[in-house]
Amino acid sequence: MTELASKHCVPCRGDSPRLSPDQIAPLRAELHDDWHVHDNHHLERTFEFPDFASALAFTNKVGALAEAEGHHPDIFLAWGRVRVTLWTHQNDGLTDSDFVLAARIDGLPVGKPASLK
Repeated sequence: MTELASKHCVPCRGDSPRLSPDQIAPLRAELHDDWHVHDNHHLERTFEFPDFASALAFTNKVGALAEAEGHHPDIFLAWGRVRVTLWTHQNDGLTDSDFVLAARIDGLPVGKPASLK
């Protein structure tokens, strides 16, 4: 578990400044290589799965984590693929909480779900 993954998201009240590129770089280095920073505005990662049920199960895990953290990503679900996009909407940019949630998502199990019988 990374140091980021051991933290929790901090509720944004709109007064936290967006992170600068110099602040983003070391935080990005703590995440899985598949996370990409776009225009110093948002983080995005696509997860691949062998089928729809596995992708849906992972989506539900991300949703439960996001709800528990009070920080909600945009999630795109498709057959065998889940794309997670993170930024702090209230600040219209990246904050520490975006990187914390990304690190915590990295720690979620991505295996196949139990049988749907």
